[in-house]
Amino acid sequence: MAHKIYIGIDNGVTGTIGWVGENLCPGIFETPVKEEQSYTKAKKNINRIDYPRLLEELKDIQGCAETSEVLVVIERPMINPMRFQASVSAARSLEATLIAVEQLGFPRMYVDSRKWQKALLPEGCEGKELKKASMDIGCRLYPGGPTEQIIRKHKDADALLIAEWARREKL
Repeated sequence: MAHKIYIGIDNGVTGTIGWVGENLCPGIFETPVKEEQSYTKAKKNINRIDYPRLLEELKDIQGCAETSEVLVVIERPMINPMRFQASVSAARSLEATLIAVEQLGFPRMYVDSRKWQKALLPEGCEGKELKKASMDIGCRLYPGGPTEQIIRKHKDADALLIAEWARREKL
C-alpha cells in the first residue's frame, strides 16, 4: 500500500527527520535534543532526544492525514560493541523516537543505510563521501528555501532521502 506521507528518520541525537508526500511540501529538521548531566558518575553532559518537541514536530508533519496514511522509516541504528558509548546513545535515541512514533500510532519499519543509499547515492561512495553526496543530492532534489538551508547547515539530507526512497519504493 502506498502512503500519502513518508517520514524518514536518521536516528540519533545528531540525526534529522525528513518528509515527503502528497499535497505536502517536503521538509527536514534536526532531531530536537536537550543537553543534561550524564547519568554516569563522570562530570560530563550528554545529549538526549527532547521527546515533547519531537512529538509535536511529528504531529505537525502528520497534519490532517489519517494515521494509516503515514509511514515512518527509521534507519537502523549503529550498534557496535567496539563503540560502546555511541551504541548506547543510538539505542537511547531509538527508544525515545519509537515511543513518540508509537504514541501517534504511526506504522513504522526499519531500513539499513546501505539499502537506501544504493538506490539514491552514486555508486562507490564511502565514508565522508556519503555525507557530501547526500547533501548534494538532497539540494538538487529539493532546491531553495528552508529545506535546502537545513540540508546545507546539517551537511547531509539522509532523513529526507530515506523518506524519498520509501516514496519511490511505494511502501
